[in-house]
Amino acid sequence: MTADSAAARRAAIAAGQAEPISLIGWLRIARRAALLILSLIVLVPLHYAYRTVHYGSPFPMLFLRWATWVVGARVVRHGVPLRRDVFFISNHVSWVDILAIAGASGTAFVAKAEAADVPVIGWLCRLNRTVFVRRENRNGVAGQINALREALADNWSITVFPEGTTTDGQSLLPFKTALLRVLEPPPPGVLVQPVMLDYGKIAEWIGWVGVEHGLDNAKRILARRGTFPLHLHFLEPFDPGPHPGRKAIAAESRRRIEIALEAALGKPLRPFAHDVGPVRYVAGQNGDPDSPGLDSSDKGL
Repeated sequence: MTADSAAARRAAIAAGQAEPISLIGWLRIARRAALLILSLIVLVPLHYAYRTVHYGSPFPMLFLRWATWVVGARVVRHGVPLRRDVFFISNHVSWVDILAIAGASGTAFVAKAEAADVPVIGWLCRLNRTVFVRRENRNGVAGQINALREALADNWSITVFPEGTTTDGQSLLPFKTALLRVLEPPPPGVLVQPVMLDYGKIAEWIGWVGVEHGLDNAKRILARRGTFPLHLHFLEPFDPGPHPGRKAIAAESRRRIEIALEAALGKPLRPFAHDVGPVRYVAGQNGDPDSPGLDSSDKGL
């Protein structure tokens, strides 16, 4: 496939045209789904049995690590994730990001409230202590911030994707700062650790961009032959205290992620080529980091 035909194919997918799935592709989807279901059958009873004698459980993290492998990602971890009292701030390319970060660190996530009502997905989110937020409920931000504070007080690690959507792995959108209010002031002992995800040359194909339906994106990835690399960089954590306010914390996190992503790509980042209505991003413009929209992705979890 030539570069021009590959670009045309990606553009069609971003415009909402479903990628045709071959018979072999459907067999790959079935095999991967079966592996995930079998692992749940084994791990879920172990999880609940473990919870009868311990507060935490290692089994959601084990499942997510296994799920990352099953969908084809081969994670190479760089750096060391903090285990507790940490606020991870990451760039966002795909729903696979969630599996990889949680599988490597055991973190909980901020997810849109609608995910709580999705069969199986909502249940899996609760197993991983997801904090649900309703992004369109601007009047309820205070309650959502309180939920995050309670999570951090319980020694959780929390991950947010402040771009508010997924990109193509070659760009970095303005960071939304609404949920970073939990760090005003920072809870005692809590650090911020930026996370950078790099899918390498396949990032543009993996990325969930444009108006592609979530099910179509999942089918594309699950039907794919072979594996793909995912370099997961846990960057140096920093104390949010010396950074006055959520905007400064967001700016420092974004600066570190941008430097790491440009180093991994070996070139400057490019402007994101797709409009993203929910976060009020217009292609070719810088966007407004303080426009409405919470720091959870409008796509995936």
